[in-house]
Amino acid sequence: MKHYYDKIERINYEGTQTDNPFAFRHYNPSQIILGKTMAEHLRFSICYWHTFCWAGTDMFGSGSFNYPWQSSDDPLSNAKAKADVAFEFLYKMNVPFYAFHDVDVAPEGNSIQEYINNLSIMTDILLEKQQQTGVNLLWGTANCFTNPKYAAGAATNPDPEVFACAATQVVHAMNATHKLGGQNYVLWGGREGYETLLNTDLRKEREQVGKFMQLVVENKHKIGFNGTLLIEPKPQEPTKHQYDYDVATIYGFLKQFGLEKEIKVNIEANHATLAGHSFQHEVASAFALDIFGSLDANRGDPQLGWDTDQFPNSVEENTLVMYEILKNGGFTTGGLNFDAKIRRQSVDKYDAFYGHIGAMDTMALSLKCAAKMIEDNALNQKVTDRYAGWSNNLGKEILQGNMTLQDIAQYSLSHNLQPKPYSGEQEKLENLVNKFIFG
Repeated sequence: MKHYYDKIERINYEGTQTDNPFAFRHYNPSQIILGKTMAEHLRFSICYWHTFCWAGTDMFGSGSFNYPWQSSDDPLSNAKAKADVAFEFLYKMNVPFYAFHDVDVAPEGNSIQEYINNLSIMTDILLEKQQQTGVNLLWGTANCFTNPKYAAGAATNPDPEVFACAATQVVHAMNATHKLGGQNYVLWGGREGYETLLNTDLRKEREQVGKFMQLVVENKHKIGFNGTLLIEPKPQEPTKHQYDYDVATIYGFLKQFGLEKEIKVNIEANHATLAGHSFQHEVASAFALDIFGSLDANRGDPQLGWDTDQFPNSVEENTLVMYEILKNGGFTTGGLNFDAKIRRQSVDKYDAFYGHIGAMDTMALSLKCAAKMIEDNALNQKVTDRYAGWSNNLGKEILQGNMTLQDIAQYSLSHNLQPKPYSGEQEKLENLVNKFIFG
């Protein structure tokens, strides 16, 4: 099992002229861009759940993958074998980070105590694997949505005993993340929403999840976890309407419960598009609201209305995302986690390498294009020029609160204001972006 992927040693950069499918064409970890290496800018992470846990099932089909680490009758033995393969893959993919849910790495067991024991055993094994490979934990989280007890939500559940079970998982998943040196802890409300208002008390459920998040923040400080707490926005699927719909919705929730200085967001591309936004919009919104944390890099299928979790392959889309990140100073504790899975028909064990290699090259090329946009400064200058009036006397007086609404109205009258519209030059700027991408 320790040499499951025996065809290759490690994925390295070979440049655009290579024909080697097991090589990077654009991702050169040591290449310096805007004063930092590519590895420092991109902070790549591979997720445990899609890459090593998903069996190739869908709504209409059973598992199409036959992984040897899923074959034992002993769940803990399977978990140990899976860890062997996972860290072999992570090392050979040449990534600095990985991410997991608690039950991705440890069997849930048949009782709370069994769950705790299993997670403790596997946490020690993961720590040893990290030390052996140099791959570290970007973030951990708790799966409080798969088990049938969470059918009506976890923190939002009408039964306080279910709330308590979710709290137990989060406590121990946070402890594991802390022990493993995780740089973030994510709270993903997989079923925190409603299917019908006929049996739902919206106010009560919001209060419940608000209290849950306050308790999580309190626990973070109690255990001395110095990482960042993140909420992941998701608009729909599986519930009709999720309370964590998008970045703006989460910000309103955080403000309501006094958490806007304690929790940031982990934004997923496919969730952004399901909410009717672009990935760039959600990233820009998070920076504007000062809650940007980390990213799940993937894509959806525009013809399908659910979360398909495909690997990112659009340099055009992701150049704009990387531009937002670069112009706002880059990641701190966050990174680019590939919350993506190979297709159900991709049954060869090396297909996961192809998916991740292509995704990493896509994001690396996007980074290089975005860096050119930053260095050129034309886009930023256009925005500065467009809002220049707000740096003049009238704009300053309004924003500094020195004028009432009536004062502003009187100013308009006394100065006989007749402002004229001027071009936003959108088409010109879109052509400029294409020049940086395509040359």
